[in-house]
Amino acid sequence: MSVPQHVAIILDGNGRWAKSKGMPRTYGHTVGAKNIETICRAADDLGIKYITYYAFSTENWNRPAPEVATLMKLLRTYLRGMPKKCNANNIRARIIGDVSGLDEDMQDAVRSFEEQTKENDGLQMQIAINYGGRDEIIRAFNKILEEKKNGQFPEGPVTEADLQRHLDTAGIPDPDLMIRTSGEMRLSNYLLWQLAYSEFYFTPVPWPAFTPQDLKEAVEAYEKRDRRYGRVKEG
Repeated sequence: MSVPQHVAIILDGNGRWAKSKGMPRTYGHTVGAKNIETICRAADDLGIKYITYYAFSTENWNRPAPEVATLMKLLRTYLRGMPKKCNANNIRARIIGDVSGLDEDMQDAVRSFEEQTKENDGLQMQIAINYGGRDEIIRAFNKILEEKKNGQFPEGPVTEADLQRHLDTAGIPDPDLMIRTSGEMRLSNYLLWQLAYSEFYFTPVPWPAFTPQDLKEAVEAYEKRDRRYGRVKEG
């Protein structure tokens, strides 16, 4: 099986799934958070090397305050509880997004999470928190401008490879496959640079109900596609 090296997933449909069960939206987010671990194990079993989850976008701050508070509470709990599980499964975790926009205790939890799993060389898991594709590109350009100002950037125009080295995903290969759950067919400001040549797979299954079999079916669909694309070379 021609397994994608890197799979990116938009975790959509948590609230709608909960509503269909007669439960509050927050219940969907709770179940969805637990599903991350299940799908990580399934991805590892399939031979996937990198998996990136879209957990909380820069636009999610506009949701109702109680829902945002619940999401932040879930993320705090997740960040504090997952290092032990990641280490048990040899998973390295990284957080992408504007971490500086999070509360200080969450920033500390992010740093601790990454530090505790950095030696693991199995599945590489990225979680996007306070992440937006446009914001990431702007932040990358601002890093380059600051380096130019300080004489730390070589003379000449900025190249694609230069920009890629300053993205949150520096050192991580671009996704081969992007999966969005719950039937929506848009990127929602997710990995805009990195998904330029990725294959897209949309499923009506909401994220809390997304199973290892659903992941396998997405990979099988990817297998059947004729991949012709260019990649940005690191340099």
